Amino acid sequence: MPQSMFHRYGGAEKVSDLVFAFYDRVLASDRLSPFFAACDMRRLIEHQTKYLAAVMGGPQSYSEEHLHEVHAPLGISNADLKEMLALLRSAMMDSGYDVDDTDRVIRRLAALRRVIVSA
Repeated sequence: MPQSMFHRYGGAEKVSDLVFAFYDRVLASDRLSPFFAACDMRRLIEHQTKYLAAVMGGPQSYSEEHLHEVHAPLGISNADLKEMLALLRSAMMDSGYDVDDTDRVIRRLAALRRVIVSA
């Protein structure tokens, strides 16, 4: 049985490193940083690490209903999501993720557009 992407890249520690690199980019973005002004970033990074781990075949999962609940009040636009995905792609590539694996993660997240985008 082939190893999940989560395990191939080193598990939770590697995903956590990726999430930190991703949020460094997000917080530097004029478009995206306002979404996080009042966030408990430590808590958010912990949740995002668990979510990306699940996307990569690791433990933990969140339902689409939960994702919609969390994102609906934020008024996220298609342009916002597009920038988030671009920043995640950049963080993944800089963190040593393979292009095909990176594309797979981005496609999985982009498929959730209807759950995340509300503006």
